[in-house]
Amino acid sequence: MKILLDECVPAQVRNALTGHEVTTVQLQGWTGIKNGVLLTAAEAAGFNLFIFADKNLRHQQNLTGRRLAILEL
Repeated sequence: MKILLDECVPAQVRNALTGHEVTTVQLQGWTGIKNGVLLTAAEAAGFNLFIFADKNLRHQQNLTGRRLAILEL
């Protein structure tokens, strides 16, 4: 599984997800990209899961029809 961690997720989470291809928004060079554009970029790059810790994402974005699983910590 290809997993993307948002900027606000502690980088240590990456180490806990063994057996998966895990990277961060920072490592992708996507720091500062807003949520809607970020989700679209993640889908285009083939990520299967986006993990974030921003409680407002579901209120700010229409998540209907996304091909990307989204997990809020």
